[in-house]
Amino acid sequence: MPLVRWTPMLPALEEFDKFFEDFGGLSRGSNFVPALDVYQTKDAVVVETPLAGVDPDKVNISIENDVLTIEGSTEHQTEVDEKNYYRKEVRSGAFHRSVALPASVDGNKAKATYEKGILKVEIPKEGRAKPNTVKVEVK
Repeated sequence: MPLVRWTPMLPALEEFDKFFEDFGGLSRGSNFVPALDVYQTKDAVVVETPLAGVDPDKVNISIENDVLTIEGSTEHQTEVDEKNYYRKEVRSGAFHRSVALPASVDGNKAKATYEKGILKVEIPKEGRAKPNTVKVEVK
């Protein structure tokens, strides 16, 4: 008699996926959330995210109210039915990630680069007004 792996959570996870498909296709299998590294330099906030295999022309970056949003999609490769995958972890589909930035920034001067699969967004910190001293004239 062959052994069958018992997976008590599998039906629950499939129902979970079906539930979220009704909200724009947000299932576990089709979308992913890229990891982010956020750090500050003296003059800028820098955000880096690995997006290997993503066409940089299909990535949209926006900054509004000191919140950075990165979104895009990866191409779904047509799979051949004859392939018998032992493990399939490469994901494709849409991604969307927003993060509140740790400092006030000037989004109009942001610069993005893509090198070796890493997207790097540098956003200059917004210049704060220097304290202004006013001399009181005595009359």
